[in-house]
Amino acid sequence: QVRLVESGGGLVQTGGSLRLSCAASERVLSIYTMGWYRQAPGKQRELVADITSGGSTNYADSVKGRFTISRDNAKNTVYVQMNSLKPEDAAVYYCNARRFSTYFWGQGTRVTVSS
Repeated sequence: QVRLVESGGGLVQTGGSLRLSCAASERVLSIYTMGWYRQAPGKQRELVADITSGGSTNYADSVKGRFTISRDNAKNTVYVQMNSLKPEDAAVYYCNARRFSTYFWGQGTRVTVSS
């Protein structure tokens, strides 16, 4: 069982920045695709960005150019740098690790963006 712990959420003004971190309980970054998802009230959970074990990245259109996903294999940690935040970015952000049909989720960290 892989445990994922997110941190870094909080309140930020429109246009501000936050960096979220996701620490994994074991060395999974080299074999799992790591992703950040978000879920706003009344909406479905959606993919924000992910990064494969090979380092390929993928972003939702809504965050391209503003968010950057990265990882530090030595620290078993994946990050998402979020810049130019908008009110519509407000949500609970979840870290995900997936490999084939195996998925693990973190507990989420809340991001609030004030206008």
